[in-house]
Formats: sequence, structure tokens, C-alpha cells
Amino acid sequence: MCRTVINQIAKRRQLKEDSLATNPIDRCWRGDPNWAENRKRLADCVLGFGRHANGGKSGDYYVVNDPSDDDIYNPKPGTLRHAVIQTEPLWIIFAHDMVIRLKEELIFASNKTVDGRGAQVHIAYGAGLTLQFIHDVIIHNIWIHNIVPANGGLIRDAVDHIGLRTMSDGDGISIYGSNNIWIDHVSMSRATDGLIDAIEGSTAITISNCKFNNHNAVMLLGAHDSSTQDKLMQVTVAFNRFGKGLVQRMPRCRWGFFHVINNYYSHWEMYAIGGSAGPTIISQGNRYKASNNTNTKQVTKREYTPEEEWSKWQWQSEGDVFVNGAYFKKSGPKIKHARWSTSTKDHMIKFRPGSYAGRLSRYAGALKCVPGKMC
Repeated sequence: MCRTVINQIAKRRQLKEDSLATNPIDRCWRGDPNWAENRKRLADCVLGFGRHANGGKSGDYYVVNDPSDDDIYNPKPGTLRHAVIQTEPLWIIFAHDMVIRLKEELIFASNKTVDGRGAQVHIAYGAGLTLQFIHDVIIHNIWIHNIVPANGGLIRDAVDHIGLRTMSDGDGISIYGSNNIWIDHVSMSRATDGLIDAIEGSTAITISNCKFNNHNAVMLLGAHDSSTQDKLMQVTVAFNRFGKGLVQRMPRCRWGFFHVINNYYSHWEMYAIGGSAGPTIISQGNRYKASNNTNTKQVTKREYTPEEEWSKWQWQSEGDVFVNGAYFKKSGPKIKHARWSTSTKDHMIKFRPGSYAGRLSRYAGALKCVPGKMC
């Protein structure tokens, strides 16, 4: 058999293996070598509770070519801050690699996609991203790390409005009263507060294919036990990698409905999944590996609630794999789809057994995509 044929067979075999190793979200777009010409196809790939997040699909492309953030009152055209405050839908891409150090929190308008494919884009060493009272945002393929609080003050949050902001918390991504949000293939570490917080009635959110490292309070979904508007919160956490140096909140939930599916967890320092105020947490097909600390083997933690109350909460595990003594403390009704609304059932991703979690999350985090090649 000639070398050319052998190489072609080997290439096809490798492509097949890669295809088998990726999850249904990635499989939707990553096999296209012309992804750079078909960028907006990505918006058709979201699954889970954020499945209707269109981002800037219906708008024009906006190319960020300037990493500066010098003027928060009148942002310079070509900067990320100028892009995200525009009224119309936009699909935001980047002309080259860049590190963007935000002087103040970056406040989005609705219908925006931040698409970092083809460049290495870091939001770092400054403030984070804020999605407040908006809808339809996609954040894809960027690095967010070393986020610190900013002083606040007057910040332009729309083309025609400048608002007075208090000091920011230092969250990587803060979602407040917003819906139809998709965060995908984002690498996150080292923020002052949470890496991702979704609070105050936010819902219809998918967090997928992300990589989290080196942080304490990773993900807060519902800020207060008194915030009953979060009863409507629905969040999918799928195909992510929770890795080195993480302590707690992967996620920590209140009130709503949370589908945690086919994620890869290792070596949390306190607990992986926690909650209060009666959330429903469905854990399916995850791989949980505990650390060697005998006090942190339990995946779950119910906070500030007596057992006679939390025993009624539906926290169920199905198809999960437990390694090094990890265990999930179940409670409440067993998984029965008949108990859930039609909308809830339709938005839940079908899980694979936990033994697949490593392969399904293999490419979690920001990808180094090259135009003309499969990403």
C-alpha cells in the first residue's frame, strides 16, 4: 500500500477518533475547516437551557483591533468596550492576539457575540464582564483571569447612556437579571470574587466546554436565600473541566433548576456542588474525583439548612462515576421526567455515562483555532 493511501487512512481514523471524543455541541461546528467563513454557525450549536441564545447572529461583524480601554466615557471605535455597547446585534471578532485590561467592568448591551476564535484574547489584570438586564449574549473562546475589583464611577453602558456604578466585585463574568446566555470554551482562573455569578432572576443559561482552575468560589447561581425571583432560574452546566486549585461552588445553587451533565471534576478542596433555598440539582454522567483529604470526599454540601428540610430537595445523581472515595449524597424525589414541565424536559441534554466525561470534556477551555483548519 502506498504511503499516500496509508496517510489518508490514518488521517480519517484520527478524525473519526476526534469526532467520537467530542460532545454534541462541539460536533456541531468543530469539524468544519472553514469555520472562519462560517462563524455564525456557532449560534446554532448551543444546547441546554441557553439553547435560544442567538447572540449577534442577525447582525454585522465587528472587528476589535485595539486592546486599549483608555476612555470608559467615550470608548474608542475598534475597542471591545465600544463594540459591546452598540445598540444593534453584533458578532464581535478580533484582528490579532491581545490582552485587554479593563479599567472598569465591561457592560454589555443585548444581542452580542464575543468570538475569540483565530486569536488568543485574554481579559486579564483588570475588571470583568457584566451582563445586566439584557438578553442573547454568547461569550466564546477567550481567556478570563486575574480579575480584580474596579473603583466604579461614571461608565458608558449604552451608546446613549452613561451610568453611575459602584465598586465592582471582581467577578470574571457577572450575570444579573439576564437571560438567553451561552458561555462556551472559556478558560477562567483567579478572580477576586466569583468566576461566574448568575443572580437576580437570571435564567436560560448554558455554561459549556469551559475550563476552571486556581480559584476559591467558582460559580454562584443565585445570590441570596431571600431572592425568590430565582425560582425561575434554569442553568445547564455541561462538558466543563473543574481542575487544579479549586475550592468550592462548582456550582453553588439557590431556588432554581440546575442540570449538571458530563463534567470532569478533580480534587476540590471543600466540596463540588452546594446549595440552599431548595434548588433542584440533577447530576448526570459526571466524573467526580475527590482529593486525598478524608474530610472532602463528599461531592455535595447543603448550607444553612437542617436535614429535615434539605431531605425534601431533589438532588439526584444518575450515571455518575466516583473516584478516590468521592460520593454524592442524594435527597428528595428520584429522577422522573414526568415531574418536570415540558419546557424543562425539552431543554435537557441527553447524558452519556460518567466514564465518557473525560472524553466529552477533553477540549474544554479556550481553543487555539487557526483559519483554514478544523478548530
